[in-house]
Amino acid sequence: MNVADLERIYDLLADVIDAVPEDKVRVFLAKFGLLAAHALDDAQQVAALIDNAKADL
Repeated sequence: MNVADLERIYDLLADVIDAVPEDKVRVFLAKFGLLAAHALDDAQQVAALIDNAKADL
């Protein structure tokens, strides 16, 4: 995946987060995370990605 692909995904996520009712954003993000984890099919990699994502928040 190249930088342009990542930017496209970022834009898609940002648009959906803006469009989802505020009280449903956490549900959307959890659902998306679980779907992505299932697609990766590697629990150790998913755990590492979660750690990386929470860094420097």
